[in-house]
Amino acid sequence: MQELDSRADQLRHRRTNLPELAEIAQLQQTRAELDGQSRDAQIVVDDLTVEQKKIDSDVEHVKARRVRDRDRMDQGLVSNPKDLERMQHELVSLERRITSLEDEELEVMQRLEDAQRDLDSLLEQVRSTDERLVSLGESRDRQLAEIDKELAELDADRGPTVADIPDDLLALYDRLRQHKGGVGAAPLRARQCGGCRLSLDNAELAVIRKAPSDEVIRCEECQRILVRTSESGL
Repeated sequence: MQELDSRADQLRHRRTNLPELAEIAQLQQTRAELDGQSRDAQIVVDDLTVEQKKIDSDVEHVKARRVRDRDRMDQGLVSNPKDLERMQHELVSLERRITSLEDEELEVMQRLEDAQRDLDSLLEQVRSTDERLVSLGESRDRQLAEIDKELAELDADRGPTVADIPDDLLALYDRLRQHKGGVGAAPLRARQCGGCRLSLDNAELAVIRKAPSDEVIRCEECQRILVRTSESGL
């Protein structure tokens, strides 16, 4: 039974310490951070897109006004010298305004291009992280299924072994296992406890020798249950 329980302990330890579990936890944290960064980057892209559209609209509006004024002048619709001079000055101002807006437009376009590149990079990292999480999840689930299957088999094998053990003795054994590194019962071999590896003195051996075969004997040093065998040296 000790071997079955030790194997079960190993499997449970392995179950809670799969390398995939630690990497999944780290990647989930990274994924959350990337998600936040992606949302922020998308906001920047959206804001710059709106800004670019506004500048585009302003440029088109000023250009349309310039075309209208030129057409009026070219068609001779402005005959008053003062009005003509005023419109010429206005055309110069419109040209400067168009140049300024186009410079702003180029700057915004560059910022938008950089922001979109940053967003694309973050989205690619998100995609790559998601793929890795899927792969790790599949590996984790596969290993957990194998471990659970073996644990179920060990539990089935343990059933007949513990069927004839009194409940109070089984409870003591399980309690000792929890506090003694997974070893609740140890063989007494060559006058030595198989748990703490200490030899028993003659007085202890004499008491054990006289004890009934069904009496529970415990090591005075480590308190584990001692299992008497033909090699105990009694």
